Amino acid sequence: MSKKYKYVRIQGRELAENTLYAKGIFSMCWGLIQNGIMDEEDAELFREIDKWFSEILPWPPQCMRREKVVCFFKTESTEAMMKLITPAMWLLEKYKHPFYVVYTNMPGEIVYEDEYQVVVKAGDPLQIEKMQPSWSEDVPEEYIAKEESY
Repeated sequence: MSKKYKYVRIQGRELAENTLYAKGIFSMCWGLIQNGIMDEEDAELFREIDKWFSEILPWPPQCMRREKVVCFFKTESTEAMMKLITPAMWLLEKYKHPFYVVYTNMPGEIVYEDEYQVVVKAGDPLQIEKMQPSWSEDVPEEYIAKEESY
């Protein structure tokens, strides 16, 4: 990466009901446990990961109050954390649960910050926009989606 990013978040494709923002890695792994998908040995590994993070990471008051917020790790101070969260990413892969590692410099309006993380307002609901017209004149007509075909 040529550009230095300030924040990173590991998130899935599903949206959290309270924030309408992509669920984070902890929510995704807990979901696999609570839905009986993850076997007990893997669940115990994740519980150990979660325990370490809960002992090291301060618990933001906004998260305790279940406000519409989202957490991002600070890249400059989380090298050890990223190494320790890697086994949780392996668990997501093992159970074929898709996730993305998102790097950004603009996570949103910061409402809490500590040495390791920032918490941002989840923001406005997602906007769904119509598909943009083709950007190329060379696209054959049969490959261009028509609105009425949905």
